[in-house]
Amino acid sequence: MESNYKWYDFDKSLDRLDEILNSASTFEDKDEIPKRTDLTYTNGYYVKCSALFVDLRDSSKMPERHQKRVLAKIYRSYISEIVAILNGYTICKEVNIIGDCVSAIFKAQYKSEIDEAFAAAFRINTIIQILNYKLEKKDYSPIKAGIGLSFGKVLMIQAGYSGSSINDVVWMGEAVNQASKMCSKASKDTSSPIVVTPDFYAELNDHNRDLLSESGYYESPKYYHGSVVDTVMYEWLKKKKEKDLEKENSKWW
Repeated sequence: MESNYKWYDFDKSLDRLDEILNSASTFEDKDEIPKRTDLTYTNGYYVKCSALFVDLRDSSKMPERHQKRVLAKIYRSYISEIVAILNGYTICKEVNIIGDCVSAIFKAQYKSEIDEAFAAAFRINTIIQILNYKLEKKDYSPIKAGIGLSFGKVLMIQAGYSGSSINDVVWMGEAVNQASKMCSKASKDTSSPIVVTPDFYAELNDHNRDLLSESGYYESPKYYHGSVVDTVMYEWLKKKKEKDLEKENSKWW
């Protein structure tokens, strides 16, 4: 959100705090994610959803390896295509970008919608592999990312304050926290780039569950992980590598 300077009034701040803390707020349970316009500064909704987080590994070291111009290209490529994938799902209701972390909230009223959120995750994993191949062709360092997914209920509220244009919908609760934690494990505690919570795993169809492995016996909390790819996108990558290799080999004949 872009800021818009407005002189800070301490007395009004005290009034707002009392108004918020003394309000008779209502928080309804919803299976379906309501419209943003249904939110006010005195209500909120507990909604069933899937949360997805994508975050780069060792991103703090990237400025040491690349010039600013190259770094900007890498970040733009990475973020633009993740957002494009997420935006291609009608059940994806929210996308946020903070630094090199991209998060999303998916409608999850039905089991099929959890499978769709999982599909978004393995498409993101595949586009990162494609991006890495393109980066390597330019002698740029490849990137590594973790992808975390969870399922559950979260609190959806309007944050900011009345009369200000600086406000947004905030999603908070266990499902969001767990997706972030799963993301921090992916490509770090496990070599797998995709990690999901047991609750998310339980809602997947049989085929998708078979693509994931259970964490070790002593791991706590338990999670499921895998290196799942989109077959169509990955097939393109394989053929592209084969063609490039043939072209490279032909130079020697």
